[in-house]
Amino acid sequence: MPEYLLYFNQQWVGDHTDEWIAERGPLAAAAVDEMKAAGVYVFAGGLEVDGPAYAVDPTGGEVVITDGPYVESKEFLGGFTVVSVPDDETAKVWAAKISTACGWPHEIRRFGSQSPPE
Repeated sequence: MPEYLLYFNQQWVGDHTDEWIAERGPLAAAAVDEMKAAGVYVFAGGLEVDGPAYAVDPTGGEVVITDGPYVESKEFLGGFTVVSVPDDETAKVWAAKISTACGWPHEIRRFGSQSPPE
């Protein structure tokens, strides 16, 4: 069954009070519980905003690892959910539920097919 990434960039969250954010937690947890009950949940998590981030660049002949995300980027991944569902329409249903629970936009991307190991 195809797997889909339902994700948001941290900048899409917007400015909200701590109380507003705290109210969203139980709603998001309920959406994840619903995914688990339906058997479509693979993994979900929010990324630390102030935690460590590293950039890895192999394009200069050797791999260079630096602290922090790419400075050219003004957006960075805030969190995501991976679901295993039969089609795009079903992925849209689950993305609508999780984005409504969180209160901010999400994007849906299907993972590319992978060949099974030989």
